[in-house]
Order: sequence, then structure tokens, then C-alpha cells
Amino acid sequence: MKLTENALGRFVPVEINGEAQIPFQGVNQYRPNGCKAKPPIRSCIDYPEEGNKVVKSLKDALKKAGLRDGMTISTHHHLRNGDDLTNILFDTIKSMGVKDIRWFPSASFPIHQHLLQYLEDGTIHHIEGSMNGPLGKFTTEGKMKGIGVLRSHGGRYQAVQDGEVHIDIAVIAAPTADPFGNANGVNGKSACGLIGFALADSEYADRVIVVTDNLVPFPCVPWQIQGNNVDYVVQVDSLGDATKIVSGTTEITKSPDRLLIAEYVAQFIEEAGIMKDGFSFQAGSGGTNLAFVLYLKERMKAKGVKARFVRGGSTKYLVELLEEGLTDYILDGQTFDLEGVRSMRENPNHVNTSPFTSYNFHGKGNFASIIDAAVLGATEVDINFNANVVTHSDGYLLHGIGGWQNCLYSKCTILAIPSFRDRIPVIMDEVTTICGPGELIDVIITERGIAINPKRKDLLKALKESSLPIKPIKQIRDEVYEICGGKPAKPVVNKDKVVAVVKWVDGTVLDSVFQVVK
Repeated sequence: MKLTENALGRFVPVEINGEAQIPFQGVNQYRPNGCKAKPPIRSCIDYPEEGNKVVKSLKDALKKAGLRDGMTISTHHHLRNGDDLTNILFDTIKSMGVKDIRWFPSASFPIHQHLLQYLEDGTIHHIEGSMNGPLGKFTTEGKMKGIGVLRSHGGRYQAVQDGEVHIDIAVIAAPTADPFGNANGVNGKSACGLIGFALADSEYADRVIVVTDNLVPFPCVPWQIQGNNVDYVVQVDSLGDATKIVSGTTEITKSPDRLLIAEYVAQFIEEAGIMKDGFSFQAGSGGTNLAFVLYLKERMKAKGVKARFVRGGSTKYLVELLEEGLTDYILDGQTFDLEGVRSMRENPNHVNTSPFTSYNFHGKGNFASIIDAAVLGATEVDINFNANVVTHSDGYLLHGIGGWQNCLYSKCTILAIPSFRDRIPVIMDEVTTICGPGELIDVIITERGIAINPKRKDLLKALKESSLPIKPIKQIRDEVYEICGGKPAKPVVNKDKVVAVVKWVDGTVLDSVFQVVK
């Protein structure tokens, strides 16, 4: 495998799964050209005049869609760890004897460990999407036949829009749909809030299959997926368990250290002058970031401050801000708990969005850069403020990128992280995998201190008289190394075998994940 050095000094493949690649050229240095991808022209002649696109089974729909070896099949993840449909889909594909599928999910979850058998037997050739838990371990150990590709949510939309990934068949889990194919995620027993991560799939795939466990008469209102983009509709008994959209990353922390970090974040946002009438913010899905919302809420109430909008991943904590009049809008990309589902269904100011509007870097602007502050997590940060969210220090690929990269373009990007986990430093000399360039990361907030990127002289000035523990990042690193007994051991990897790559928001290759040698 031929590797080349990119603008961050990381070695990345020049070709991935037989397709030529562009190495990362620097933040805002790569400019695309050409036109957007084009889905095939269809004609109403080929569809039922009465609008009923229902077929008898998923297998029947896949046959009609022309499923064959080597195709790209996409799914979305709004049902999160309650998603049974994806497992059923690949059970069906296996039963049809089809192999070498490129699976293109918007994310995967531990429930998808069921698919390991299909990675082993060749039903699935490789995954282009987050590889959480068991799928990440399988990939990192070099067992997947192809090279995995990790993209942000916006990067996934960009890849489809730009023609980097061509979807042959999109399979969309729809908690409610009508026979024409209009669909939403806010109604039905499997309601998950919205299904915007399937938007690109519905617009650009050759064939689109909507699968629902709540088929209603036309019209399905509201529709988040337009039936005009849908080929077939399949009714099933169950899509999965919507209560499992709540996971460990969507529950508030109980750790005293992490609660302290959350309190620091809220104080920082106030003292930096960010918290003022009409401001906006986005909080990631980690427990610390959710706790920060509670602390910020109290400061907003004390000062009589109202946000214009908050960005989700929505949770009950953001819903409380909306319902208590502390924000005008929630602009929601995915729903993280059932209170978020309820709110979206009932409140017109709880607005469903998609990766196109929120994160697509190859659009005419996106919402991410409008946000005043984004509070995110990370698995590692180095002294140059580069950050990692997909691997740990042992080299194992165990997390997805989500919207994390896209949010780095906010006006103030804050990483709220512990300084160490399980006696392994989180602040270190060099991260294992770069997912975000340090020049876009403004503030690191830990329980041991707060490091402000030297590039942000405005923030350093604003916090000059603060009681917050502002420190150089190298000082925090030194303290952590002393506590943990030195630098973390580097993973032993096979530098001749890239198992996955991390794409940047513009489609260029940011870093490589190498096979871990046991």
C-alpha cells in the first residue's frame, strides 16, 4: 500500500478500496470543482398510478431494486442501539447469497455486532461509517476485507453529494410512512424524532426502500422523507426498540470531576462574553456536556439571558430550555431521548434539520459556523490542540466521528474532557489519531485546568482576571504525566496495513488507523 504525507505530517493511502484519494491539504485549502452527483432520471410510468408502492417483503423489495454482489447499501442510525432493521436487512442479503457489499451507515452501534458474521464470511466487504464497539475492534485487528472509511455526519452528506460514494440501494427505517413513501420519525411506536441522516440517501441513491412498522393512509404528515424519491415501501412488525435511542453517551454524568468540568465550561462561556441575548450553542452527547447545559441554564436564568437557538442532538435538557422560554428554537439533527421525540412532535419551534443544512462543507454555508459555542468531547488531545475522537491510546477504533468535526467551525470550540481516564493521560504529546486540527480547537477544559489556544488572544484577554484555573496546555500535560506515571505507551501497530482512514469535512484524507498487533 502506497502512503503519502499530508499537510499535518500524517501518512495516508493514495488509494482506498481501489479509488484514488486526495490527502488533507490544510484547513480550508482544498476547493472542490465540478457538479453535484446526479441520481438517475425516473418516470411516473414505472410507478403505480394510485401511488401504492407497498411490496410484500424486504426480500421482494431488494430483488426489485436489483440487489447484486458488490453494491453499496446505506442505512441510517436514528434508532441508535435499538435498530433491529439493519440486522434483519443483512440477514436477508445473506439469505439471497449476495456478497461483497459496501455498507454505508450513518453510524453503527453495539447492536450491530450481529453483523460480524457477515464481515467474516464476505457478505459485507467493508464499512464506510462509524465503527463502534465490536465492529471497531474487528476492523482494528485487520480482519475486515476492505479499508474502513470514517466521515463526519456532514462529510457523509458531502461524499454522496460530490459523487465520492454512490449508493445503489438505500434502506430507510421509517417509524411512520404512507404507501407512497412519505415518511417521518416523530410518530408511531418506533418514533425516534427525525430521520434526516437518510436525506442524502433518499435524494441520491439509485433505489430507495422505506421500511416501516406504522403504515398510515396517504398523506403521512409531516414528511421528512419525500415519497417522490422512494421506489418501494415495506411494512414490518417492528423496526426495533425506540427506547434504546438513549445510551450511555446521552445520560448526564454523576462523576464529581466531570461535573466540575461542566461547571467550568458554563463559567467560561459566561466570562468570555459568549452568553448574551441572542447567542447560540451546541452541546455534544457526552455526560459532561449534558451536565454543562444544566449549569449554563442557571446562569442564563440569573442574568435574564435568552438564546436565539440551541443545536442538538436534542435531549430533555435542551427541551427544558425551549419550554422554559430560555431559547427560541432547537435546531435538531438527531434525537437522543424520548422527551426530544415528544418535543419535536408537539412544538413547531423544535425544528428537524439534516446534515445538508447543518454540516455539509460543500454547500453555500452551513449552520455549524453560525454557532457561538460548541461544547464537545474527545478521547485524546495533544499539546498542539489536535484532537482524537475515534481511537484510544491503545490504537483501537471504538468510536464514530458524528458531527464532531463539523462543529469545530463554531465561533468558539470547547473540548470538555477529563485530563486522564483509567490512569491513562488524555492530554499528551501527540494524539494516536488526528480527527480535528488544533488550529480549529479553541479551549480545552479539564478538571485540572483550562488551556486556551494561543491563537485566541481575544479569549485570553477576556479571561485574564478570571478565577478559573487557566494554564498552558503543556503544564496540564506535565501534571497528568506525573499522576499517571509518565507518557502513555504507544500502541504496537503494523505500519504496512491501514485498516481505516479518517476523512476531513472536505473529503480529503486526514489520518490513517493502522492494524493493532496483539
